Amino acid sequence: MSVSLEYRVIGVWSGLKNGIIFQRKMPEQSIGKETALDFVKRGAKVIMACRDLGKAKKAATDIQKSVEHLENCGEIKVVKLDLSSLNSVRDCAAEILATETRIHLLINNAGVMMCPWGLTVDGYEVQFGTNHLGHFLLTLLLLPTILASAPARIVNVSSLAHVVANSMVYDDINLEKSYSSISAYGRSKLANVLFTKELARKLKGTGVTAYCLHPGVVSTELTRHLDSAFLWGARWVYDNLGGWFRKTAEEGAQTTLHCALDEQAGQESGLYYDDCQVAPTTKYALDESAAQELWERSLQMVKFPADVDPFIPKM
Repeated sequence: MSVSLEYRVIGVWSGLKNGIIFQRKMPEQSIGKETALDFVKRGAKVIMACRDLGKAKKAATDIQKSVEHLENCGEIKVVKLDLSSLNSVRDCAAEILATETRIHLLINNAGVMMCPWGLTVDGYEVQFGTNHLGHFLLTLLLLPTILASAPARIVNVSSLAHVVANSMVYDDINLEKSYSSISAYGRSKLANVLFTKELARKLKGTGVTAYCLHPGVVSTELTRHLDSAFLWGARWVYDNLGGWFRKTAEEGAQTTLHCALDEQAGQESGLYYDDCQVAPTTKYALDESAAQELWERSLQMVKFPADVDPFIPKM
């Protein structure tokens, strides 16, 4: 796929966040930063949607400095986004749409992993609210412009951890009866897969394709909550044995880039990828009725206007 400055990339990346929901500092290497750098090198206009604008601007400056010796590079811009707040998601989408008439690629890469129980400002379990509902709403708000930009792609970064979940637990959506940080994380990643599959089904024939993926086990701060006492064993395994299979941030970005750019992938939609190739997923993640139910319930949770059809291109 050829890329130029007219190619608009919207990236939602957790490497630029603060607080319990997001990363506390911007590592020198992160999947989001590596992905943004790659697209700037290719000549795209990249918009990073991040919670901490100070850290995001520093990351953008670092990227600009790293390519200043290259020719025909793109540009990078930063906007504020807190995925744990649906109002922040709406404000972010409005800010983007105020200046951008075309969006060719949306990468939903932000997330929180295995954190203690808590609720978002909208009253939803933190991992489900941040990893799924925030991305779900942002995607729908940007979708009319994405459709008008076809061919275009939407890439959702999920995780192999989705295999630990076999239900969305709607009768206890906030997991107040029984909370396991690992199970909650798996549920949020399962939601990413189901969302992608239903989105792809609804987008069939529009020229917009959707993908979800496992980036691999990458050395980032996403695992910081493994410091919790009840997860000390998992932390020890990650720190002491993870070097055998952990990826660098650059390596971890490759499957995202594959879904965003590969010509063969452009002929596919709704599939799950690992190591730059289509990978199997669980039986529940393939359940069309489960994907449709999640979609309808998510519309209600984010209070998406019933009289608005996000699948009508914005001309």
